[in-house]
Amino acid sequence: MAQRLNYSTHFPAAYKKLLELDTMAGNSGLDNLLVHLVRLRASQINGCLFCIDIHTKQAVRDGENPLRLHHLPGWHESTLFSEQEKAALRWTEALTRLSTESTRDEIYQSVRSFFDDTELTKLTMLIALINAFNRFGVGFRAEPGSLDRVLGLDKVTL
Repeated sequence: MAQRLNYSTHFPAAYKKLLELDTMAGNSGLDNLLVHLVRLRASQINGCLFCIDIHTKQAVRDGENPLRLHHLPGWHESTLFSEQEKAALRWTEALTRLSTESTRDEIYQSVRSFFDDTELTKLTMLIALINAFNRFGVGFRAEPGSLDRVLGLDKVTL
């Protein structure tokens, strides 16, 4: 499918701010590999191939075990993820598939046991921002790989 339009050029000031927020959230002090897992899982749920492509390459570049990336859709059953990562992925899925049922107290409490107030706020901001980017990527059919050179991902081999 062809990209519908290059959305970043039609409201550049807002897009730049979105990128700044995303960079801030990604560099907030949360574990770097956890950031990649959260971004990738939300993108998988939303079917954003553009973001799946970017975040898979970034994760591999930054040292993520490729087998964990293959296990990510089935993280509930995988022994390759820590309990903290599973809590973060549970929260990611709850906020990506947003409903009153998905954010019930037991899900909230499960993530609270691994993240303090500040960390949970940072994690939630990260999830909200990747979901925003997914809406652009899916809505405008952003072309996977089109930013590889800009993001330094053109040398990542999978």
